Amino acid sequence: MANIKSQIKRIKTNEKARLRNKSVGSSIKTAVRKFRDAVTTGDSAVITTELRTASKALDVAVQKGVLHKNSAANKKSSMAKAAAKASAR
Repeated sequence: MANIKSQIKRIKTNEKARLRNKSVGSSIKTAVRKFRDAVTTGDSAVITTELRTASKALDVAVQKGVLHKNSAANKKSSMAKAAAKASAR
């Protein structure tokens, strides 16, 4: 444990930020998992709603600074490709 008062404060704030980031990251993973499950089922209506939900979760993560914008863009792009491929079947 740190002895310096400012460092003790930083440890507390870092822990709060870590828990917030963990929550946002968990919601991203859940949304992407639901999208992948929808793609395996093949229902186009469900795929589009889950794609929209996952994209929104990724955008929120970028706004909060959890994900880099290019990382989110890559994930959204790959999900859009998967959705297009699934709906073409």
